[in-house]
Amino acid sequence: MEVSRRKAPLLPPPPPPPRPPRPAASLPLLAYLLALAAAAPARGAGEPVWRSEQAIGAIAASRADGVFVASGSCLDQLDYSLQHRLSRLYRDQAGNCTEPVPLAPPARPRPGSSFSKLLLPYREGAAGPGGLLLTGWTFDRGACEVRPLGNLSRSSLRNGTEVVSCHPQGSTAGVVYRAGHRNRWYLAVAATYVLPEPETASRCNPAASDRDTAIALKDTEGRSLATEELGRLKLREGAGSLHFVDAFLWNGSVYFPYYPYNYTSGAATGWPSMARIAQSAEVQFQGQAALDCGHGHPDGRRLLLSSSLVEALDVWAGVFSAATGEGQERRSPATTALCLFRMSEIQARAKSCSWDFQTSEHNCKEGDQPARVQPIASATLIHSDLTSVYGTVVMNRTVLFLGTGDGQLLKVVLGENLTSNCPEVIYEIKEETPVFYKLVPDPVKNVFIYLTAGKEVRRIPVANCSKRKSCSACLAAADPHCGWCLSQQRCTFQGDCTHSENLDNWLGVSSGGKKCPKVQIIRSNKDKTTVTVLGSSSPRHSQCVVRNLDSGKDLCRGRSPANRPCTCTIPTRPTYRDVLAVSVTFSFGSWNLSERFNFTNCSSLRECPVCVGTGCTWCKSGRKCIHPFTACDPSDYERNQELCPAAVETSPTTPGGGRLGEGRNSSTNPGFQVFYVKSIEPQKISTLGKSNVIVTGANFTRASNITMILQGTSTCDNDVIRVSHVLNDTHMKFSLPSSRKEMKHVCIQFDGGNCSPVGPLSYIALPHCSLLFPATTWISGGQNITIMGRNFDVIDNLIISHELKGNINVSEYCVTTHCRFLAPNLKSAKARTNVTVKLRVQDTYLDCGTLQYLEDPRFTGYRVDSEVDTELAVKIQKENDNFNISKRDIEITLFHGENGQLNCSFENITRNQDLTTILCKVKDITAANSIATSSRKVRVKLGNLELFVEQESVPSTWYFLIVLPVLLVIVIFAAVGVTRHKSQELSRKQSQQLELLESELRKEIRDGFAELQMDKLDVVDSFGTVPFLDYKHFALRTFFPESGGFTHIFTEDMHNRDANDKSESLTALDALICNKSFLVTVIHTLEKQKNFSVKDRCLFASFLTIALQTKLVYLTSILEVLTRDLMEQSSNLQPKLMLRRTESVVEKLLTNWMSVCLSGFLRETVGEPFYLLVTTLNQKINKGPVDVITCKALYTLNEDWLLWQVPEFSTVALNVIFEKIPENESADVCRNISVTVLDCDTIGQAKEKIFQAFLSKNGSPYGLQLNEIGLELQVGTRQKELLDIDSSSVILEDGITKLNTIGHYEISNGSTIKVFKKIANFTSDVEYSDDHCHLILPDSEAFQDVQGKRHRGKHKFKVKEMYLTKLLSTKVAIHSVLEKLFRSIWSLPNSRAPFAIKYFFDFLDAQAENKKITDPDVVHIWKTNSLPLRFWVNILKNPQFVFDIKKTPHIDGCLSVIAQAFMDAFSLTEQQLGKEAPTNKLLYAKDIPTYKEEVKSYYKAIRDLPPLSSLEMEEFLTQESKKHENEFNEEVALTEIYKYIVKYFDEILNKLERERGLEEAQKQLLHVKVLFDEKKKCKWM
Repeated sequence: MEVSRRKAPLLPPPPPPPRPPRPAASLPLLAYLLALAAAAPARGAGEPVWRSEQAIGAIAASRADGVFVASGSCLDQLDYSLQHRLSRLYRDQAGNCTEPVPLAPPARPRPGSSFSKLLLPYREGAAGPGGLLLTGWTFDRGACEVRPLGNLSRSSLRNGTEVVSCHPQGSTAGVVYRAGHRNRWYLAVAATYVLPEPETASRCNPAASDRDTAIALKDTEGRSLATEELGRLKLREGAGSLHFVDAFLWNGSVYFPYYPYNYTSGAATGWPSMARIAQSAEVQFQGQAALDCGHGHPDGRRLLLSSSLVEALDVWAGVFSAATGEGQERRSPATTALCLFRMSEIQARAKSCSWDFQTSEHNCKEGDQPARVQPIASATLIHSDLTSVYGTVVMNRTVLFLGTGDGQLLKVVLGENLTSNCPEVIYEIKEETPVFYKLVPDPVKNVFIYLTAGKEVRRIPVANCSKRKSCSACLAAADPHCGWCLSQQRCTFQGDCTHSENLDNWLGVSSGGKKCPKVQIIRSNKDKTTVTVLGSSSPRHSQCVVRNLDSGKDLCRGRSPANRPCTCTIPTRPTYRDVLAVSVTFSFGSWNLSERFNFTNCSSLRECPVCVGTGCTWCKSGRKCIHPFTACDPSDYERNQELCPAAVETSPTTPGGGRLGEGRNSSTNPGFQVFYVKSIEPQKISTLGKSNVIVTGANFTRASNITMILQGTSTCDNDVIRVSHVLNDTHMKFSLPSSRKEMKHVCIQFDGGNCSPVGPLSYIALPHCSLLFPATTWISGGQNITIMGRNFDVIDNLIISHELKGNINVSEYCVTTHCRFLAPNLKSAKARTNVTVKLRVQDTYLDCGTLQYLEDPRFTGYRVDSEVDTELAVKIQKENDNFNISKRDIEITLFHGENGQLNCSFENITRNQDLTTILCKVKDITAANSIATSSRKVRVKLGNLELFVEQESVPSTWYFLIVLPVLLVIVIFAAVGVTRHKSQELSRKQSQQLELLESELRKEIRDGFAELQMDKLDVVDSFGTVPFLDYKHFALRTFFPESGGFTHIFTEDMHNRDANDKSESLTALDALICNKSFLVTVIHTLEKQKNFSVKDRCLFASFLTIALQTKLVYLTSILEVLTRDLMEQSSNLQPKLMLRRTESVVEKLLTNWMSVCLSGFLRETVGEPFYLLVTTLNQKINKGPVDVITCKALYTLNEDWLLWQVPEFSTVALNVIFEKIPENESADVCRNISVTVLDCDTIGQAKEKIFQAFLSKNGSPYGLQLNEIGLELQVGTRQKELLDIDSSSVILEDGITKLNTIGHYEISNGSTIKVFKKIANFTSDVEYSDDHCHLILPDSEAFQDVQGKRHRGKHKFKVKEMYLTKLLSTKVAIHSVLEKLFRSIWSLPNSRAPFAIKYFFDFLDAQAENKKITDPDVVHIWKTNSLPLRFWVNILKNPQFVFDIKKTPHIDGCLSVIAQAFMDAFSLTEQQLGKEAPTNKLLYAKDIPTYKEEVKSYYKAIRDLPPLSSLEMEEFLTQESKKHENEFNEEVALTEIYKYIVKYFDEILNKLERERGLEEAQKQLLHVKVLFDEKKKCKWM
């Protein structure tokens, strides 16, 4: 059947399903999920579904009598819409469709099993009684029946046995045709009549004459479908079984595609082949030829899964597969392939010599092999899991539909040279059932195809035309089923377009020179302007109107002459020059074509194509763009956009999608390979992609450029992904994009060399939950919960969502089909509550059902029975509830005697009317009766719930009457005695503890008071040169605070770089970025993408800052535009929140801009007091004890870093002698220095203080690193090396080693220490583990440690609050330095503010005035968010951004307190602090009001300064730009920007198409892409 030759009916089809995105596109997450959800089968709506009781074994469609579906032992006749069953045939048992014997589950790609073997409608439309249906079944030894097509319930006309295979697994293929001098109907049938298994052979044993038959000819008009004498072709003697896939007619012959197959082992034993016999009344063998579709697979593809003849093209299509092993473990991205063969070549190569069949002719030479026919190479499509194919020709285009093993229906359109495009997914089965090997077209409405899978048949539209919203998009898709309907102005099937018989009304792919209709304004001379329509518009009678949108008046009206388009002429008038916008409407009877033109920016357009395309007029002589209603002199106009002199390159498109310019073959490098790739984890990810895929191997850090190449379907473009992070030499991380469902081949390319294969990676659908059990659990949690479903091996984690507690992460164990987890404890929630179980995949949360929590089970008692002396039965009673308790949930322990306990094995649970009984047994014991008598209680563990249950049995009354009084007296006397003794002991201990606590408190308070009044920190006023970083490193650390790796790539090769040596592609991109409208549009488009994360926004802003580092004037204008746009967004909600967080490109851009413009002010004014603050803070911290393990210190600003477990300590003055070393041989160096350390300092801490003392004394470092020197204690002539850990180190009871200190070695004042250079190998900085301690001792040792000489018999109490005065002491020590720093920030040197601050503050004031914001607090908050919060706090918390120093975690904690106080000074809200407020807030509470007044004065002073002129600001920015020329490798920044543009290329292009005035930018962008693609191809080659 040729769809293109049959006129489609005019009934509209049901709406087709939206398909998921093509694999090359990276859709936003929400759009992707909506598309995925829409692609699921619509139950009873868009895609009708017919469900059978059993798996479907055959399907066929007749031209007039509906669709026939065989399943189990039934045959159903359905209407074409699949909504109604017309009749049913029960083939085995009346009223029963069940399978007579259970069939083995299909193990793809092996042949499936079915009881229905043939389903062939024929003789349709022929003269006589009407159409017939030939059916073949395994029943009755392979019986065949001929029935009327109209009604299956009528009795069969003819039947015969041993026609088809009688084995459910055996193959059968047949075709009916007319032949012979009597023109009778014959059935040519090929079947597997004998299978090697003896047990099946005994059940279904054909006659001896049929045992060797391979192909038979049956007379369908004879009563028993008999086989004539010359009607058999037999298997060659000794040949194995053949599996026949199809039978079809072509050019006077019958063809049978098949392959040799061993049904026992499940392996193909030879190449797929095509057998050919004559289309006649007797079997005439015409030869066989082997089909070679093994390209791209090492073992070849020897299984043939599906077959389709594309008759109009004389081409045969087949789906071939390689073996996949048990459980699909050998399936790869190249397992299956679609191959197309020319029938003429098969016919020519099919020799009469036979290898698989017995023939009368013997033309074969010894050793001959069948000729292998090669497929059409350009049409071959390799895929991981194809199952079926159907081909046809539509509008002279070849269209192939492909089914997959995971329930997808793909569509391939072949190009003019039979080149396959990247397939489009037109439907996905939600349940992911494998598609049946046979796809059947709808014979009545050629825009539908029947998709069979499992027990279901669906009627699917062959295209989703309506998703293409414009004429250009409709025709660009190159889908022959779709075209643009002019009268309806939408993309439709041809049959759905009203008046489609008028060929001018429907534009399809074969429309030739016809184009989409488009309004054009043409200036032909200086007296008039003509408005007309170009392209196809079926203009029999049309009207046109041009209307001034400003005044609402018509500028002209027109009516078309017969069969010519309407034109509207506007005369040149002075008043028309002020027309800024017009609407043009062309009316073509039932439909209108409207377009709006804006002439505001005509004069700013610099290129002819853009000018003419926007409706303006191009004046050729003056080479300028003018208003279309004005004249230029001389009168010389460009009338057509296509004739403009500026040729614009367009990017090539690929039908069906796929990323452009990403080559499919990796480049190879014959040199030696030092890189090794081992594995990829995980090997399955969801279609959303995955942000943390790990590749393992070796030598990764040696490569500078690592990419992953993903190749899926062979005709689609590869995904090329740069490595996200090289974690170490053996592990690296990639972030993979979203994709369609399929298996992809993965390889890793290092520095452009060979691509090293890693193995396959499978993109699979999102998880689907089908069952959650048990659905009820107890409030204490701990019960085993199981979720059943599919694709659970791609989830990231499992979440319990509670209305009060929010999301709770739970640990889970997941495999493909189920997940198990323990219900969390919700004891603090209300007794009855429901939670939602969710699965998280990337940023998507999938609901898996509701889990109900009820009150914990209540147990009432237990009893013990001992029927035999070796076994006990324990019966535990509990109240009835709704819990489903399993053996995994419960653990029972029986306590007996004094200390005896036995585990009781759970048996069952019995529910009665009143109570539930849990039975468990204790087996293999002795003296069961004795244990039962002495049992005391039972412990029941149900998950997290642990209960003790008392025994039910009650002792007799007389026993209580005698024993109870005696026991009562004894208990009373004992209680009185014990209580009296304990009271006295407790009173004595409390007195001692209170005395000790009082003494300690008194001492600490007195010491703290004295320290505050007397302590003085010797701040060094002259600390030498401030170690400023150069501008380059300052900027990069500010731009990329979390990405240190960028420092290298932006600064390399800068000295040798020629400024003019920039590639053409980067030059073009640089010019495009300098188009303000384009750049703003790109930024806004990127920010609308769901997966354009906050990190991406910050990186993009920083790359942009570097790219425009020498164009600060332009960068500032971009900042202005984006800030105004942000104000528009913020004004709708809360204007005070603007610029508060870094969540957009403009916010990070503002941070970078401030960093660039204030770098000079920071260095000249703020740098020195800031460095003095950091130095002073370090001095104060090191003045007291510092725990080297936790970095906590006695002196700090942050309570979290306070060392309150402080021991008593004292200072020790050392005489240090430095050894003379080659690195420092200067005679001026003082080598004998006095250094003060603490007796609690470790040896490493002492080294640091000694090094610092040498630097302070000599003004230069010693010349060695800390880990290169050692310390020796000199006592007389003896020397002892000092180490943090040696043989004398104290090892505590817990196995924890205490680090050695100065006090450990009993070093006293005046001791001599020698500094020497180590000779042995030295290690880098030591990272101490949990097995070491310094000042903070383990809990078990804290008490023993104080049992020294000074505190014998007393426990020394430590209370954190006793040491809070140390925070105040630290604050006092740095207070003057801190205030100097703050005032240097909010001061105005020489009564002038830095240019950037004055400019931006004035800009904010102006915007507030424009928006009529009268609340002064709003402007104050804007200024605070833009300068202190966005710039100064970042600097104050990160001194390593400004100076060449290391920031310790402790310093970071202290600077956080200072930064908080700094920001509080800018806050407008009054702080209401109580005694319970955090110390971080209380520390500067009294200073904040003073600072606030100073800040308000600072803001007012800036506002009162005279405004900057635009010339002053421009001059300042120009000077700053010149300072930073050649600082950065701007090409890297441009390349990174392009990566974002190309990642969201389609979205940006669509936005540019919708925005007026950006046509030229759109063309430039396409040109840039072409340049980059060519550059990439060159690299690959």
